[in-house]
Amino acid sequence: MKTATDPRHLRRREAVKVLFAETFAKQPRVPELVTNILKHKVRIDNLIKKAAPAWPINNLNKIDLAILRLAVYELENGDTPPKVIIDEAVELAKEYGGESSSSFINGVLGTIYKEEK
Repeated sequence: MKTATDPRHLRRREAVKVLFAETFAKQPRVPELVTNILKHKVRIDNLIKKAAPAWPINNLNKIDLAILRLAVYELENGDTPPKVIIDEAVELAKEYGGESSSSFINGVLGTIYKEEK
């Protein structure tokens, strides 16, 4: 069962914070997970664009974009079950995002998951 002190959850929270900060300025110390996400940013962003065509990447809430980038990377490169990744992303959106962030992120990730499957 996931808890607030679960190391995987804490790692994801930290990654989202660094990804968010990266949208504004280059960060001096970046965890390996974030480095890997940034290496694949163009491909990840293309998947997000395809899943949410009405929302250009530049117009997305920056914290939502950070959460989506992390989740899409994990969907493609992790051994964590997709439903766990999506649930984690929704929880992060509830914690850091706006009022509609969690449903938006759930919808985008659901679309990406269905298309990848």
